[in-house]
Amino acid sequence: MTTRHALDTRASSLMLLLCLLWGLQQVVLKATAHEIAPIMQIALRSGVAALLVAGLMWWRKEPMSLTNGTLPAGLVVGALFALEFLLVGEGLRYTSASHAVVFLYTAPIFAALGLHLRLPAERLSALQWLGISLAFAGIVLTFFGRSQPGSSAALSSNILLGDALSLLAGMSWAATTVVVRCSRLASASASQTLLYQLVGAFVLLMLAALATGQTGIHFTPVVWASLVFHSVIVSFASYLAWFWLLRHYLATRLGVFSFMTPLFGMAFGVWLLNEPLEASFVAGAALVMAGVMLVSLRGAIRWPSRLQSRA
Repeated sequence: MTTRHALDTRASSLMLLLCLLWGLQQVVLKATAHEIAPIMQIALRSGVAALLVAGLMWWRKEPMSLTNGTLPAGLVVGALFALEFLLVGEGLRYTSASHAVVFLYTAPIFAALGLHLRLPAERLSALQWLGISLAFAGIVLTFFGRSQPGSSAALSSNILLGDALSLLAGMSWAATTVVVRCSRLASASASQTLLYQLVGAFVLLMLAALATGQTGIHFTPVVWASLVFHSVIVSFASYLAWFWLLRHYLATRLGVFSFMTPLFGMAFGVWLLNEPLEASFVAGAALVMAGVMLVSLRGAIRWPSRLQSRA
């Protein structure tokens, strides 16, 4: 069984970059929603990324075996991945990108709890429980502390529906992480695991787009740029990096570190979508960062005495 390590400087830097990219993706989906439906865009990006991953596996001469015991778990994570982004896409029709990213990134809480119950190496200490509680309280505050002056009852109901869908998406992501870690996929290559998810998302989300009539696309330069960003950078490069991190580092430490993503997401929402920046966001951000530091820096991040060469 592969030994998972605490976060070092390389993993911490990579997680910071991933958090920035993931915080931006919901904002870009929301910004282009009037030209291409979010679930249609996610289906297309998943298909393109699946081709890129398959090409990478062929170039590496990496086998894609369906008889190595990973197929049952692969089908499960493919369905969960599709469900996650179906919920994200539908949630963005009703709520803001800021709300969506905050609720989606409650996933590390549910993943940490699930892994705590399943894997001895992922047991949470009292200090980590405190850090997770503190970070979760900050995320809750960034949403529930936001006022909606002048909102009609119908609009408030729609926002609540979008928030609920985004929260369920976070639970689906957490379930994916637990299945990957607790099945034969834990020893499979990152590219094979990702390919299962991308193919599942492409097939199921394309069917969902067709069934709901969300297939219209206006191919503007912004839409093309968004598709490239989501397909190549997010769904291909960043997810490969994430699964590589999951195979080599403790998932609870990675998950808590990713609490920075909602902060990036809300900052991009303010900058690119003109969403309001409220005092509750500042207070919530402080709580989230305190929780991240409490769990990740207290013996979790290993700072080597000298730089290690890259593999």
